[in-house]
Amino acid sequence: MNVASAYTFAWRNATKIPEPVLRALFTVVADVTWLRHGKSVRRMEQNYARVRPDLDAAAIRRLSRAGMRSYMRYFREAFTLQGITPEQLRARVRVEGYDEHVRPVVDDGGAVSLALGHLGNWDLAGAYGSQYLASVLTVAERLKPDELFEEFVRFRGSLGIDVLALGNGDVLGALIRGAKEGSKLIPLLSDRDLTSTGIEVDLAGHRARVAAGPALLGLEAGVPVHAVGITYERLHGARRRAARTPWGIVIRFYPPLPVPDAALPRDERSRLLTQGWVDQLAETVVEHTHDWHMLQRVFVADLGPARQKAARPRETG
Repeated sequence: MNVASAYTFAWRNATKIPEPVLRALFTVVADVTWLRHGKSVRRMEQNYARVRPDLDAAAIRRLSRAGMRSYMRYFREAFTLQGITPEQLRARVRVEGYDEHVRPVVDDGGAVSLALGHLGNWDLAGAYGSQYLASVLTVAERLKPDELFEEFVRFRGSLGIDVLALGNGDVLGALIRGAKEGSKLIPLLSDRDLTSTGIEVDLAGHRARVAAGPALLGLEAGVPVHAVGITYERLHGARRRAARTPWGIVIRFYPPLPVPDAALPRDERSRLLTQGWVDQLAETVVEHTHDWHMLQRVFVADLGPARQKAARPRETG
């Protein structure tokens, strides 16, 4: 069974397994992966150590176990998300900052550019957003094999999320056109530079490369840019019974970033907006590090020489 077939099998069959059994199974998978201490876990620990310099090696090791459990929780929920009821979806999500910072724009027919990190369960957040907040348009990394990417697109489409493939034509242009249609949330996973053409920023005291998408969309479409932090929380009482699971998520919408002076060069305006949302998102990353599912290189010091050299021309602003 190839990877695409395995994902398809999981999406079609996970809902048939009782929640407690599935939860226990994915916890075992997380713990075994953590115990093996492979390349991905070691990278997670290196990333965690950079954003949490207050912790010693033993504490980082313990934190990475919680991180792997959080990561596997994301997959378990993703495989069963298509089978939950609207009542369960509503019970699993708590929103902060939307009414103050975003709703006025959306209710007035506008769109917002949302900078997300690989935090919590962004698919659950997207499903909730499309059902209860506004239309959702996003971009997804094109995965290999193609069948796997198509499965992800179908999955997110079933949740009400419109997906553009990164690398398929003028993605930024399509996002701008989508933003101008109005009343739309455009969340972009941006805490990792997938193209080597991102922007260098300070992330929790270390230089890192992140995607330019949220800032460019904000500048080109003239829409507000916000960071959004998504983290897990334990559920109790009536909400837990309604959710049919012990875990829910909190979606925190940060205030809109100030619009940079139009007299500044475009690259500088993009850099300022990007550093702004990174500063906001870093609060969530530091406070809820175990919910940051970053198993790849993001910090400049960890990039290979070729990627550092390729990125260098973008640093001038």
